[in-house]
Amino acid sequence: MEKYILALDQGTSSSRAIVFDHEGNIRSVAQKEFTQHFPRPGWVEHDPMDIWSSEASVVAEAITKMDINGKSIAAIGITNQRETTIVWDAKTGEPVYNAIVWQDRRTSEYCESISPAMVAKIREKTGLILDPYFSATKIRWILQNVPGARDRAERGELRFGTVDSWLVWNLTRGDVHVTDVSNASRTMLYNIHTLEWDRELLEFFGIPDSMLPRVAASSEVYGYTKTTIFAHEVPIAGIAGDQQAALFGQMCTNPGDIKNTYGTGCFLLMNTGDKPIMSKNNLLTTIAWKIGNEVNYALEGSIFVGGSIVQWLRDGLGIVKSSSEIEALAASVPDNGGVYFVPALTGLGAPYWDPYAKGTICGITRGTTAAHIARAAEEGIAFQTMDIVHAMEADAGITLGTLKVDGGASRDNLLMQFQADVLGTRVVRPQVVETTAEGAAYLAGLAVGYWGSQDEIRRYWKADAEFDPSPASVEDKKAGWADAVKRALSGKGKIK
Repeated sequence: MEKYILALDQGTSSSRAIVFDHEGNIRSVAQKEFTQHFPRPGWVEHDPMDIWSSEASVVAEAITKMDINGKSIAAIGITNQRETTIVWDAKTGEPVYNAIVWQDRRTSEYCESISPAMVAKIREKTGLILDPYFSATKIRWILQNVPGARDRAERGELRFGTVDSWLVWNLTRGDVHVTDVSNASRTMLYNIHTLEWDRELLEFFGIPDSMLPRVAASSEVYGYTKTTIFAHEVPIAGIAGDQQAALFGQMCTNPGDIKNTYGTGCFLLMNTGDKPIMSKNNLLTTIAWKIGNEVNYALEGSIFVGGSIVQWLRDGLGIVKSSSEIEALAASVPDNGGVYFVPALTGLGAPYWDPYAKGTICGITRGTTAAHIARAAEEGIAFQTMDIVHAMEADAGITLGTLKVDGGASRDNLLMQFQADVLGTRVVRPQVVETTAEGAAYLAGLAVGYWGSQDEIRRYWKADAEFDPSPASVEDKKAGWADAVKRALSGKGKIK
């Protein structure tokens, strides 16, 4: 019987299940969007039961499409939207509040109240810049604002998890409460040097350690399924946050290897090997993965609004009926017509870290059309990536040679060519752009011997398209972008 690896890719706007074969080819895909909740300006939530039910649904659909069952699945790998915070009852599994999504900014004022000394300590221990983005302040908010939550947590009755933990909990019917080092390193509670939950940070944020999952490697057998989805127990053997999984799926396994994932947000990661590089340019230092006893670190630059700007153009402005139309609309004009779009719809991430920055469109004239705005939106994604690359080159002391790209928006050839132009470097897209799910599959397969080594997996990575730069065509646009960013940054921002 031929065996496969099942990857659960739980994202910000949809849940997916993808079946991979031994050569890393996609054999089956199922995807389902779920509802986004915006109860107040700056607040972003998901119903945790929507997350679980949609993921369970696409798993069933993906394996049914292939007419296989649990016996054909060698292992399950999980990758997930990171930082998103769920707190639930340890006995019933019932969430005490909606999932607070990584994009949520409700704890901005609390973050501003923290002393500079503590901010420095958090950075030193976790590699992270203090920001509402990360899980710690979200957990604190739930304990402070949900009636009875703090008392229940202190009695040991509540559990916290990022989405990977929530899925494993439900797949094992509460038998396993676990996360991996890559997700733990995004909570602002995990010491990336000692590889332990940091007691000082837990006490500072008022979070009982009984809430926390066990932190495991990114590639090991954590437990077995006990749901009605599978008639047979299937090992859950790989976990990695979505961006770390994409880094692994791109086979960026050597120090200096860089990838950018164009999803809801955009995330640029560079493998820095077995030593963390503490950024001097407002990047994050994070754990890429742990395989066996070896830990890999990465530098990361996070863009909060990437592909989701296309959703906003579709749903907010109505200038396209489907996201797939955006490339053709943007390509219908020769350039941006002097329009610049800073898509700071939920603040600006790296290297600015301004939660108060506002989305800004400037340069509009009577001649501006929907096509110019669409093109400016696409260019805004590429310009944000450029800003992070420059910061990353300064931190690591390297000049970028090749950027590997993946994620849904990497299929947009116009965007990829412009990305190459503004970076002045080659952009390479793989044949399988679902590298987030692929990375989770590889991690799971390694744990159960489905693949024998990383060298074996590396043979299956193949390029689909390469985009060579024409940097002279965009030099004049860089100044326009810099001016637009200054307009977007608020008076409370760190950059004026």
